[in-house]
Amino acid sequence: MTVDQVTEPGSDCPDRGPVLCSKRWSIAYVGMAGFFFIYSLRVNLSVGIVCMVRDSANHTNTTSNNSRGETCIFQTSNNENTQRGEFDWDKSTTSLMLSSFFYGYITTQVVGGWLAGRFGGKKVLGIGVGLTALCTLLVPVGARWDYRAVLALRILMGIAEGASFPSMHTLWGRWAPPLERTRLSSFTYAGQNLGNIVTYTLSGWLCVHGFDGGWPSIFYVTGAGCLIWVLIWFIVVEDTPESHPTISKAEKDYINKTRGRNEALEKFQVPWISMFKSRALWVCLTAHACNNWTHYTLLTGLPTFMKEVLKFDIAENGLLSSIPYMVMVCTSISAGQLADFLRSKYLTTRATRRLFQSVAFIGAGSCIIGVGFIGCENRNYAVALLAIAVGFEGLCYAGYMVNQVDFAPRYAGVLYGITNTVATVPGIVAPLVVGALTPNKSQEEWRNVFYICGSLCLLGTIVFGSFAVGEVQPWAVLEEDFEIDVPAKERDEKERDKSKIEKEIGSTVIYSIPIIEDSVK
Repeated sequence: MTVDQVTEPGSDCPDRGPVLCSKRWSIAYVGMAGFFFIYSLRVNLSVGIVCMVRDSANHTNTTSNNSRGETCIFQTSNNENTQRGEFDWDKSTTSLMLSSFFYGYITTQVVGGWLAGRFGGKKVLGIGVGLTALCTLLVPVGARWDYRAVLALRILMGIAEGASFPSMHTLWGRWAPPLERTRLSSFTYAGQNLGNIVTYTLSGWLCVHGFDGGWPSIFYVTGAGCLIWVLIWFIVVEDTPESHPTISKAEKDYINKTRGRNEALEKFQVPWISMFKSRALWVCLTAHACNNWTHYTLLTGLPTFMKEVLKFDIAENGLLSSIPYMVMVCTSISAGQLADFLRSKYLTTRATRRLFQSVAFIGAGSCIIGVGFIGCENRNYAVALLAIAVGFEGLCYAGYMVNQVDFAPRYAGVLYGITNTVATVPGIVAPLVVGALTPNKSQEEWRNVFYICGSLCLLGTIVFGSFAVGEVQPWAVLEEDFEIDVPAKERDEKERDKSKIEKEIGSTVIYSIPIIEDSVK
């Protein structure tokens, strides 16, 4: 069976079994909800800290810090909770709190990927997120005791949550058919943007109207909801199609035929030396790190920027901070669908990954730099431009985010752990840089923050757009692997290359490594 004989995902056929109601899509649905909570627990402090810390400003906010020296005047809510919090933390302390999560997060990326490969992504992800939820429920108690307790809890949350992405990558390496990998992963990871949307919006409302003084309810609501999800995760998800008790024979056979052989968990071995010598790893790592600088700068700093420069009050802040991620949900899911369509008909996987990631970097970087030149007198335009920037970032789900599973599906969890370890450094450093560069909370200072984001987007475009690969690397292939279907574009190109070589040397070329589907995630 060739790829051309396979109908597009989204319809039923005897070869692939049920699609939208399949077990693999059930994992995608529950996984999306999981990443909703994973990011909800990660970003709730970004909004919560705005109303936790006392603000000496009057009810009328004014500023003359825009680029033309104009003064912006906006009337804000008279509710005392929007102006005064419980704590007298300075900006360096709040910046440290926002970055503390990543001190723990960076430590469990590689080990989390290895544990998921060895013991299964279901257990590693479920246990880690459950522990994160418990720590979240303790944040209000810790904050009222000592700010260092919040730092400790956030570090523990990072440690527990660090294996989430590597674990999900491991699951998709074992569950996703080749030409569904981009759409399945992009759909799952869209949950993180939904988490941003709901958490930003809900947190702004809870700050003003929530129980126990407002801000504590943010942590109680998100933490309790996450614990409920953990129970559902353990009920619905299995580590492999072979271990699922109710999967249909048609779906299991389809996955096994297109995916390639799946070694037993207990036999999982990682070719560490070959992996670190691979150009594919380092190119993907560079793109991941460049993207994450912009991502974490906005994720942790956007509510603060909305308050300091654009002068939105806390109730407006939460809702408006969520708008960019509404756009990102649409672009990330659409990118997955479009990328798999292009791969199956017109482009190689390599070309598809380079195209989507380059557009993501150039579009996001340009828009973010533009935001730095829009003052609070035109703040609605700034919100719109931020939404477009984050929307462009959503295209990365058809770029570097899925690239590890392209060139080494068997080791995708470990690979993501390696790249995300380095890419977590921006999560630690970016909030501190923002705090250091914006002591006076002026537009000019924030403009420098956005210049850094734009420069790193340019670097990522050059590296990934020039050197990214899409083919499974020789070190990621087992001898027992068999030939599986490849996208039509790659198959034709491989045949032309083979014929050319045979003509030049006058003999048949025998390939020692089976042709592996270029798009394996």
